[in-house]
Parts: sequence; structure tokens; C-alpha cells
Amino acid sequence: MLAGCGQTQDAARPLALDAVANASLPRLSAGPDGGLWLSWVEDIDAGAHRLRFAQLDGDVWSPPVTVAEGRDWFVNWADFPSVVPLGADLAAAHWLVKRPGGTYAYDVAIALSTDGGAHWSMPITPHNDASATEHGFASLFPAVGDERGEVGAVWLDGRNMAPADAGSHDGGGDHAGHGGGMSLRFGIVSPITGVVLDREIDPLTCDCCQTGAAVSDNGVVVVYRDRDEDEIRDISYSRFETGVWSGPRTLAADGWRIEGCPVNGPAIDARGRRVVVAWFTGAGKPQVQASWSEDGGRNFSAPVAIDSGRAMGRVDVAMVADDDAVVSWMSGTDGNRAEIRYRRLRADGTLGRIHMLESTSAARSAGFPQIAAGGDGLVFAWTRTGEAGGVATATVTLPR
Repeated sequence: MLAGCGQTQDAARPLALDAVANASLPRLSAGPDGGLWLSWVEDIDAGAHRLRFAQLDGDVWSPPVTVAEGRDWFVNWADFPSVVPLGADLAAAHWLVKRPGGTYAYDVAIALSTDGGAHWSMPITPHNDASATEHGFASLFPAVGDERGEVGAVWLDGRNMAPADAGSHDGGGDHAGHGGGMSLRFGIVSPITGVVLDREIDPLTCDCCQTGAAVSDNGVVVVYRDRDEDEIRDISYSRFETGVWSGPRTLAADGWRIEGCPVNGPAIDARGRRVVVAWFTGAGKPQVQASWSEDGGRNFSAPVAIDSGRAMGRVDVAMVADDDAVVSWMSGTDGNRAEIRYRRLRADGTLGRIHMLESTSAARSAGFPQIAAGGDGLVFAWTRTGEAGGVATATVTLPR
């Protein structure tokens, strides 16, 4: 029993990545065929950035491709871009573009590729709102059942709030008392017609926690940190099936009351009818939890505690088999240090040992480590801080 709870450190085999030393904000995305893409952001010069990606071929990253670059981007440690393979030759990417009117006034920009990422469209803004407020924390997915290359997106939308500077991505505010709250919205963009629709899913959510989306056999499942009038900020989910979003449902009633955004969103993955979600809660003692669904996200099991005590969150989750997943997170140690940890979780609730990938900074600059199935078993991507700097990637064998 003690051995099952012990923490071990496995040898990680680095994967060489052709990225500049100032690269940051990595995001791993797996396609329907299992192909693994890694995106990141590079500083070109003062005020200019570019979004790049590479594909994993065996244990080698391909030469990087630049999706877009600009001088008017909003670049933030918690609200970071993505490049996502969606099936066949369809791919989508998103980043954030500043809007005049305030520090936290920015829009989502989405580019589409219909040739496997070789070429990219001009950016499309999925929301029809032009207010000087936040539009971000987007998740992209294929428009289910659509053969026209359309792409779905969900994002947090501040059109009901004002002013744009009433909050921030450091847990310091939520725009309370400024006319409204952050909402969760859904849109579809087309490589032919641009924006197809822009609809609301939930009128009141936490301001700056990441969203997550996965496609199951029963439709798209979206997870996010919700918010009610009593400042309870637990994880909720909604399902998109036969063209309709279900009403938001609480995934687990943690009862975390916090008057400010914790900047700590959930992660989700799916295979067939099984869906797994991992998240952080500060209700009681800080802990990372996870829950399974056996019916495509209609219902979820009671949460399983993955780690507690000094857990910081910043979670990710990847399914490695139909009934098996690995959860990753950050846990605080001494001073301003943290560890990137991971642990196997089976659908019956069985837990493997806690493994440690690397010691890192607990600061925001360490970002949100990423995990995906691939390589020798698992692929990690994270931002190194200090003199090492840059985006690091490594593969480890599948843990017990």
C-alpha cells in the first residue's frame, strides 16, 4: 500500500525542438488519427510575436511552421494560443489580438488550414461583438457531422461587462459590479463563409479560467469553471448534440467559494463514449480531482482525489486507452518552487503512483504544462524558467 502511494521520478527523454530561446506558452493537441501537434509563441522583437507549430514524427519534431505573426497580440501566461489538427487535412489555430479600449480588451482570431497546416487562412473573429472587453480562453473542435470543413469554438466573452480593465489574469478581480458577468459562448467558423453563428451557452462564468472541449461518440463536451451569484466557482459542463447545447450542469459540487478568479481551468479528453475531466479546487484543502463519464458526457462519476495538500492545479489530462488516462498537475514545494507531477487513473477509479517530471518555478512564467499520449508513452511540453528558458519537450514511458 505504501509503495502504491509513493512518489517516483522517471527518466524523461528530451525531444529536440527547433524553437528560439524565448519561446513559451506550449500547447499539445492530438488529432483524431493520434497525430501530435505542438504549438508555441515566440518573441520576434519588441512588441511582435509569432505562433508556430511542429508535428511529432516518431520521436522527432518536424521543422516548425509559422501560422501567423503580429505586433498587436495579447500575450498572456494563462490565455494562450493553440494549433489543433481536426481530421483529414483540416486544422485550426487561434491567438488573441488587442482591441483599443483597455489593457484587457482583446479578441479571438482563428485561422483555418485545409491542407494539413501547410497554408493558413486570414484570421476570422468568431464573435460578432465589438466591445472593448475580454474575448479569450478559446477551445477549438471540429463541427460534428459537418463535411464542409467548418470549425467549432467556445470562448469566454465579456460583452456583458464594462470596463475592460475591471479585472485581470492574476486572480485579482472579476469585474463584479460593472454591469454584467463573463459568459461562455459558442461559434462556428467556415473557410468559405467566415462566421456562421455566435450563441451563448452560459450567461455567467468565472472570468479567466481555461475552457476545454473534447469530441465523444455522443457529441462535443465542453468544460469550464462556472460562477454563481454566491461566488461558488465549481466546474460545469455542457454538451453539443444534434445541433443543440444542453443546459449547463455542475460536474462536481465542490462548493469552492472564492471572490476572484483562481486562473485554474479544467482539462478534458475523450475516446468513444468515455470522457475524463480533471480540475483543481480550493474548497477545503487544495486538491486535484478527476471524474469519468461512460455515456459521452451525459453523466459523470463521483470525483477521485488525484493529489492534495500543496496542489497548485494547472492540470492536463490525456487518455492512453479506452479506460485509462494520465493526469498532470503542478504541486508546490519549498519557497517559490513547484513540481510537475503526473499519475495514472483508470476508469474504475484505480490510481497509480505519483510521478515527478521536473522541478520548476511556481511563478506564472512556468505556465501550464501539457501532456498527451505519444512517443514512448507520454509526451510532455512545458516552459522552462530561469537561465534555461524556452519550451521543453520530453517523452516518458507510460507510468504504472
